[in-house]
Amino acid sequence: MEHLSATVILVILTFIVSYKAFNNPSIIHKYRHYPFMETKGENYRFLTGGFLHGGWLHLLINMFVLWQFGEIVEFMYQQWFGELLGVVLYVLMYLSCIVAANFSTFLKHRENPHFSSIGASGAVSGVVFIFILVGPWEMLYLYGILPIPAVIAGLLFLWYSSWASQKGGDLIDHDAHYYGAVYGLLFTLLLKPGLALDFFHLLVDLPI
Repeated sequence: MEHLSATVILVILTFIVSYKAFNNPSIIHKYRHYPFMETKGENYRFLTGGFLHGGWLHLLINMFVLWQFGEIVEFMYQQWFGELLGVVLYVLMYLSCIVAANFSTFLKHRENPHFSSIGASGAVSGVVFIFILVGPWEMLYLYGILPIPAVIAGLLFLWYSSWASQKGGDLIDHDAHYYGAVYGLLFTLLLKPGLALDFFHLLVDLPI
């Protein structure tokens, strides 16, 4: 019997925690990413907020993308660093990506008692951008329909996240998306710097 991948375990754990929070709003109140309270020592919120979601659609989209890309990235980590160490580093990347993505909004909103956020989107963005790093010309499908090269989709995502963050006016934590993506790349490149040159070679070797 095959063991569950770390990605599937993370998906299951997030489903369980988010589902319990759907039925108990006090869980969200206590564990959401809330910069104002993090300044008062509730630092666990940097991590716990990444296991909570605002509703079924939010949860299902994030977990579907995590499952789809995370299985691939986890396998790549195992190829690079060995089966056990690869899984450990992959999980460390994911969990620290939650913290790094939330830390970006902590710096921006730590004096704002009205800002809080939940969701795994920042860490999921990091996972997707690691996939883009090793497969820039792989096709991603926008809304499941429109094919677009991964590297182009990534650049558009970063541009949109930056623009939407400056524009404001919605309830989406665009800063977490942006910095989660960047952190996932940096974490992986620090572990395996040669990927930067590999990426450049892949980038200039346009698919025919």
